[in-house]
Amino acid sequence: MNVEDPYEPELGSLPEWESAGADTKHTETGTTSIGVTTADSVVIATDRRASLGGRVVSNKNVTKVEQVHDTAALTMVGSVGGAQSFIRSIRAEANLYEARRDKPMKIDALATLASNFLRGGPFFMINPILGGVDDTGPHVYSIDPAGGLSEDEYVVTGSGMQFAMGVLEQEYREDLSHEEGIEIAARAVQSASERDTASGNGITIAEVTTEGVEIHEHEDIDDVLGGA
Repeated sequence: MNVEDPYEPELGSLPEWESAGADTKHTETGTTSIGVTTADSVVIATDRRASLGGRVVSNKNVTKVEQVHDTAALTMVGSVGGAQSFIRSIRAEANLYEARRDKPMKIDALATLASNFLRGGPFFMINPILGGVDDTGPHVYSIDPAGGLSEDEYVVTGSGMQFAMGVLEQEYREDLSHEEGIEIAARAVQSASERDTASGNGITIAEVTTEGVEIHEHEDIDDVLGGA
């Protein structure tokens, strides 16, 4: 006779998921997102187009960068639903940290938090850029879908990255002014918009300084470049 051990935990069965095979349908999105550090600020620039698999334009007026911290902003790249949930979670954690400690979270700590969320959370198919400024200076991070964290002076993600990166490689300098950072980031988005079918329809600029985050959108990139 089998007697059940009253101290043994009850184990349920795991759900049976259908494996993702070749016939699995999914939606891929593309974009161009750029983060650039200047002498005392961070400039984040993105295009404004949402597409389905890079073939069909689903929206021409998408804001792909949002403020998540007093002096930090995060881009949306990849799965829209995952990116929106990710941004809400990061913003909530940053606000909770400040409420508990009466001081804002450091940017490197915020980047680590974002990396940990992607590594262990339900978010997927996103490759965001985090840019922020604190008392240690300006910082820009690229975070891959598996949670890998990489800081650099400038970073690019999205389907148009190969076109934008060439502009940044040629024009970036360590002593850029804030205004020069905006111009170079805008030129990089413009370059990607010319060739990448998933990028276009203007530009969104996020200016991140010790004073805060200012986000503004333009239907024409030439509005930022002064017609250059």
